[in-house]
Amino acid sequence: MSTTFQLDTATSRAHPTPSPLRRLSIPAIRQRKLDGVTARPIVMLTAYTARQAQLLDAHCDLILCGDSLGQVIYGLPTSLQVTVEMMIAHGAAVVRGSYHAAVVVDLPFGSYEGSPEQAFATASQVMAETGASAVKLEGGAVMADTVAFLSSRGIPVMGHVGLTPQAVNTLGGYNARGRSQLEADKIVSDAQAIDQAGAFAIVIEGVVEPIAIEATRAVACPTIGIGASAQCDGQVLVTEDMMGMFERVPRFVKRYGEIAGLISSAAGQYADEVRARTFPTVDQTYQPK
Repeated sequence: MSTTFQLDTATSRAHPTPSPLRRLSIPAIRQRKLDGVTARPIVMLTAYTARQAQLLDAHCDLILCGDSLGQVIYGLPTSLQVTVEMMIAHGAAVVRGSYHAAVVVDLPFGSYEGSPEQAFATASQVMAETGASAVKLEGGAVMADTVAFLSSRGIPVMGHVGLTPQAVNTLGGYNARGRSQLEADKIVSDAQAIDQAGAFAIVIEGVVEPIAIEATRAVACPTIGIGASAQCDGQVLVTEDMMGMFERVPRFVKRYGEIAGLISSAAGQYADEVRARTFPTVDQTYQPK
């Protein structure tokens, strides 16, 4: 028996209630791809808060608490300033707000690259303090030993190749990767190295489509595309991007909503009513009995 979270209308807070539903397991996600075929593509979106996780949970196989929260939540210029403490705080909230999807938490820049032992110390802390099902780290062949080290010690790892935001300074920006033959070959070989090291899935980001397809076919584990190809074994987007929270979004994002406009409109209506003293009315105030 797992735990679901429902909105208590008396307090507007999430409270756990027993439910017979079970959270998707990492082995179940890995087994979606059999003999190179994923009959049911994997759905993943990002979440950083308990309420956001509640709203996404029923629709997703995986929820990623990504280090993109640096830009989305904190207004930072890149994800490089994100800390382990930030990831733990938000990752724990996402786990509390979900009961169906497996939750994956990003390991932030500088917290795992030094050695497999450093990665294990960080990943085990994240897993223990958030209750997440897995962690995600960036890098290809250079991180294969670390992926194997973590996987063999009970920590499921999602890899991330192609455009790796934590390496933005080395890459020189957020441009699509794989346009040269040398870079294309490296992306495919990086994916293979991470796959063979034991990753249960691999994010392929910002890669020209033929290379994303080639990498997907070259690995046994599922691939999750973002700015890659519909032929990947699943897809992920930053929820705020696809819901229209920002004016500018990457070209690979399809906007499925316009939440920013709704929020601005509602706030404007509220402001007008406050200034006109038409809010609150008797319906929103406590009257003598």
